[in-house]
Amino acid sequence: MAKKAESKKASDGDASKAEQIGFHKGSLMTLSKERQELVRILSIVEQLMQMHASALNEAGVKLDQEVQAPAPASKAKKPPIEDIL
Repeated sequence: MAKKAESKKASDGDASKAEQIGFHKGSLMTLSKERQELVRILSIVEQLMQMHASALNEAGVKLDQEVQAPAPASKAKKPPIEDIL
């Protein structure tokens, strides 16, 4: 009887570990798809910005480098993601 209880506990631990693995794999797949979508949206925004910049150049408007280049990251240190979660 003791062997059955031990084997049941071991299988529960395996199931729990398998659930955790499945959860993390699913999370990574979802986040990967979200990242792909974000890159796609960023690409569209970049194309639109280039179209507007070229239209302004054709109209004779000189754009500053700082307008065309992305703004530098703020110098304030952001907390690590672990602290936010």
